[in-house]
Amino acid sequence: MEILIIEPEKVPYTKTINGTLKEMQNIVGGTIQVLYPFPEEIALVCNDEGKLTGLPANRGLFDESGELYDIICGTFFICGAPVDSDNFTSLTQEQSEQFQKRFNSPEMFVRMGNKLLCLPMKG
Repeated sequence: MEILIIEPEKVPYTKTINGTLKEMQNIVGGTIQVLYPFPEEIALVCNDEGKLTGLPANRGLFDESGELYDIICGTFFICGAPVDSDNFTSLTQEQSEQFQKRFNSPEMFVRMGNKLLCLPMKG
């Protein structure tokens, strides 16, 4: 299965995995949580306890109006998640390119008053 791995402070990269639970847990560093924050049939798989255990802030998630609503902490990956299947699938080449572009810039988070800002990190 072809996935896109996004680590804190790094650019995304693709990797071929066999898709076992153990392998997915190894990638995220613990128990997995699956989110579906995109309109496409895509899953974002992250560490279920990333925020609680103090994993580094990685990338922000934004609503339709561009407002930051969540921060993914620790390494996560993106894979296909067809509605008609109980299994994850490989990303298509188009999906991989789309999400590489979406997550290409590592991000940092700054609190300004009562607002949390997400800023791209400069290399």
